[in-house]
Amino acid sequence: MSESETAPEGVPFDTLGLDERILQAVAVLGFKAATPIQAAAIKPLIDGKDVLGGARTGSGKTAAFGLPLVHHAREGGKDVKALVLAPTRELAIQVSEALGTFATKLPIRITCIYGGSPYPPQFRALKQGCSIVVGTPGRILDHLNKGTLDLSKIETVVLDEADEMLRMGFIDDVETLLAATPDTRQVVLFSATMPSAIQRVAKRYMNKPEVIQVESSALAVDHIHQRFIRVPQRHKLEALIRVLQGEERGTTLVFARTRKGCAEVADELGKRGLSVDALHGDMAQPARERVLGKLRSKRLGVLIATDVAARGIDVDHITHVINLDLPGGTEEYVHRIGRTGRAGREGKAISFVTPGEKRRLHFIQKDLKIRLEAMAVPSDAIIAKKQQVALNNVLEAARDTPNEQIAKWLEDLLAEDAWTVEAVALAALQKLADNSGVQMRTDVQADKAPHWARNQGDRNDRPPERERPLHELNEVEVFFPIGRNANVRPGDFVGALANETGISGGTIGRVTILDTKTFVGLPKEVADAILAKHSMLMIRGNEVTISLARPRQRGEGDQRGQDRGPRFNDRGARGDRGGRPGPGFPRGGENRRTPNKGRDTRWKPNRNHKVTR
Repeated sequence: MSESETAPEGVPFDTLGLDERILQAVAVLGFKAATPIQAAAIKPLIDGKDVLGGARTGSGKTAAFGLPLVHHAREGGKDVKALVLAPTRELAIQVSEALGTFATKLPIRITCIYGGSPYPPQFRALKQGCSIVVGTPGRILDHLNKGTLDLSKIETVVLDEADEMLRMGFIDDVETLLAATPDTRQVVLFSATMPSAIQRVAKRYMNKPEVIQVESSALAVDHIHQRFIRVPQRHKLEALIRVLQGEERGTTLVFARTRKGCAEVADELGKRGLSVDALHGDMAQPARERVLGKLRSKRLGVLIATDVAARGIDVDHITHVINLDLPGGTEEYVHRIGRTGRAGREGKAISFVTPGEKRRLHFIQKDLKIRLEAMAVPSDAIIAKKQQVALNNVLEAARDTPNEQIAKWLEDLLAEDAWTVEAVALAALQKLADNSGVQMRTDVQADKAPHWARNQGDRNDRPPERERPLHELNEVEVFFPIGRNANVRPGDFVGALANETGISGGTIGRVTILDTKTFVGLPKEVADAILAKHSMLMIRGNEVTISLARPRQRGEGDQRGQDRGPRFNDRGARGDRGGRPGPGFPRGGENRRTPNKGRDTRWKPNRNHKVTR
């Protein structure tokens, strides 16, 4: 194999040996200079060489093989001279349309055949004759077996996104089709990655191919700003909504793992007023084409898609790719985020990572030799700021197009004593904000992420919780006049303190629940900060006062007035004096707290859980 590791940039198309009629079509399309993959591949392909190309999605590889393909078939005719295999029907349609634009001034007929569409129109198109056939491996093999497609005069075979065809299980069909073509045909293989099975196909069916790698690695994604958010599975939808509201973005592609999840997320976002649609395998072909049409015409703000369905998406204006479900491997990750950052544009990728997926994220970073940036879930304040900026832009646009009737209306309002310019402006802004769904929160809580998103960063970059000794967590106790009689649990107090005051669950110590009261241990500085801002907290639907408990005297134990309730240990046992003693505690002796056999089973904060009982 000859190899070209680098490719020239900014090469004019008229220096690559293409037919003049093709150059005219390229000029109409607005192509000014060849991309690196186009500059490196077009001339060898025109010369009839086999080419093994490694280039990321969005690098311009469709034109890299499409322009030479059209050049070779420029005289037309009824015999099929070129065959292009694509992994999905969406990508087949995409490639077919691109070839059609390159051949607008040539007598070439291009036929696209794929599964999910009726056979009769395909039969008629093949019978009438065509120069280039584009399609999916399964349907093309069907036509070959039915005798409706003749591959005996094929001059060029193109395998587009070969690694994806391998992943989808089409590699056997591909080899069968290659074996049915003449040995003299030219083979062109493009793939974002080069797994061993693809290399085997290249070695078996290609003749001294020229290897073109326009990047240092087939997995190169350095041109995309990649981040991740650690988020629990049950809060993914809320996190997605916040990211969509808080990011400066254009068209956004969201990947979901399953067809059901794809449809459900699209439905939920639609209810929130977002311009959204879904693309998955259960959709009929007309519906899929309708969605892709909306995407290409920029009438769609958010598209939720599964991996297979998204393979046909080839548009330049996607600014964000969001992995709602983390992909299973590095190659799949590369294919996904390659949908953004195309044609030299800036791209951004955000991956949602559940606690159980931390190891998978580590391996993706290791394979790509990068480190994804940890990202916080946008707070209410960030979302409000973005919405207000958008509203300002609307106002500026309206200011540049004055309306005489509106001006007269304002003049009439100001003529009344009840209105001033400031009052009219405030009322109009309030109504506009309400109608646009703009949040106007300016309180301190608005600047905080949701409680479930706090402390969700990369745990390798921060010390684990509960490293502080127990006696530091229990420096003082805060008192709540509510207890076991109200069916409260330790988690109710931990949740209220963490959610409403913003403190970390790792700073909360011992929780003592009695019949009518509860005491929670805290570091002194934390307790002082909470009491300075809060006199009431909501505990299990009850608004309850919070105050500093008086220090216990030596030997007082847990006797608080006449209320002698149990204290919970980490095995759910009652360990305080009063009531029935729990397992491991001796009977009798009001102040005895020494467990059997010297084991200390008093309630302690668990290192793996915020509170246990």
